[in-house]
Amino acid sequence: MTMTRREQFLVFGSPAIEDAEIEEVLDSLRSGWLGTGPKVARFEEVFRNYQGAPAVAAVNSCTAALHLSMVAADISTGDEVITTAMTFCATVNAIIHAGGTPVLADVDPLTMNIDPADIERKVTDRTRAILPVHFAGRPCEMDAITAIVQRHGLKLIEDCAHAIETRWHDQPAGTFGDFGCFSFYVTKNVVTGEGGMVIARDPDAVARIKVLALHGLSADAWRRFTDSGHKHYFVTECGFKYNMTDIQAALGIHQLARVETNWLRRQAIWNCYQTAFADLPITLPAEPAPDTRHAHHLYTIRVEEKQVGMSRDKFLHALIDRNIGVGVHYLAIPEHPYYAEHYGWSIDAFPHSRDIGRSTVSLPLSPKLSDRDVADVIAAVRDVVSSGAAESAS
Repeated sequence: MTMTRREQFLVFGSPAIEDAEIEEVLDSLRSGWLGTGPKVARFEEVFRNYQGAPAVAAVNSCTAALHLSMVAADISTGDEVITTAMTFCATVNAIIHAGGTPVLADVDPLTMNIDPADIERKVTDRTRAILPVHFAGRPCEMDAITAIVQRHGLKLIEDCAHAIETRWHDQPAGTFGDFGCFSFYVTKNVVTGEGGMVIARDPDAVARIKVLALHGLSADAWRRFTDSGHKHYFVTECGFKYNMTDIQAALGIHQLARVETNWLRRQAIWNCYQTAFADLPITLPAEPAPDTRHAHHLYTIRVEEKQVGMSRDKFLHALIDRNIGVGVHYLAIPEHPYYAEHYGWSIDAFPHSRDIGRSTVSLPLSPKLSDRDVADVIAAVRDVVSSGAAESAS
């Protein structure tokens, strides 16, 4: 069988950058203001308006946003925070860096989101917060989760790294709890290269986060160095170096302006994949639930060796050999040696996360993809599945 192969490698998650972003970055370079300044403030305002949030704070990553939210929520030594076993390590690391103890809950095998029933089982008298992750852009079951939060008097910190456009019953992800944390990493739906945002219902909490994000200083550089700014400052807390720069914000301003157009393009690609792969022996993502909005950040299929005739890893390497970039989202947290050794987690205690983590492959879903790119992905996937079937039959 002849292998179908693209001429050029298709980079997974390559961002769609246009002239507006480039000109805005050049404007920052020409202005001489490269650090946290007026464009960060402008980006914060447009993001606050988009999410309908009372207050926001731009930072240099979603990891920083999560960590600062933990600190602002007064999570400290001995406090337990329940989160999902199916997430990127940053979610768990933020809990650890704040001094808390991560407690994992398994996921729903259909949605890949944290299972509210397992959250309830994991609540103890030491639980202080719940940290759900809106995986791939699909909203978690927020009615059930907020009910648990209210019943036990807990904090709610949402990991919205995949979920800028996500809605649960017309309410934006990130606005259900005390804090919502967003990512603008290079593969995300709004890109600043590196960057993040915290939104919160309490403006005082956001004011504290802004201080914590810049060493604990009482006045940032924009207020210290402009002609109307304060010339002196005090260190009011032992803070961190988590601030966003104007160069990053210059990208974000125009990325956010196109977020809805880009979402429609990703939705179209998602739907194209759903149709093209419907007859294949792979597990496709569940369709979005009624009265919700999926951000379509990831298109994650599951590859089971019994059905496809090859392992997940062989499958993804076969796609790479055909010049199709892919991702793995994610190997379950207890599979990683650090967490297994430090917390004694057994992967078999989280069977759904274990099975998903060992079988997922994320396909390209960037709005930058051309129709030809999408067709190449489809052809490569079908070609690999066919080769697996042929090997299995031989």
